[in-house]
Amino acid sequence: MVGIGVACVVGGGLASAATAFAPTEHTAWAVAYVVLVGGVAQVGLGLAQILFSRPGGSGAAVVAQAALWNLGNAAVLAGVLAATAVLVDIGGALLVLALALAVYGVRGARGTGGWRVALFTFRALVIVLLLSIPAGLLLARFGVR
Repeated sequence: MVGIGVACVVGGGLASAATAFAPTEHTAWAVAYVVLVGGVAQVGLGLAQILFSRPGGSGAAVVAQAALWNLGNAAVLAGVLAATAVLVDIGGALLVLALALAVYGVRGARGTGGWRVALFTFRALVIVLLLSIPAGLLLARFGVR
């Protein structure tokens, strides 16, 4: 997830540079979405799995989380750009499932010292994302970007 997230940040930056001379509302939104949700958020979720998942945890769960996160992001992007609300809704549902797997993957984690801050930051990221998803779905449904 960390590698895919970094690739999204770089790809979003390149897309921003490529569209800088003729930006549109859709390209500006898409670049920001790819960088922030596909990139930064995914790096944070992936790092949490590396730092806080239980030894002997399920690699399959992390793969499923990554697949759900990236399919969800692709569906949201495609849905917004094609003005297809149902696709945006499906993407949002996939993102929520990915977050559930992220929380499940670090269940029982206890941070001490500086790790406590990192664990708190992960939990805050999940809360922000969980609040942002329905807000984004409503904005997409009503055409506000």
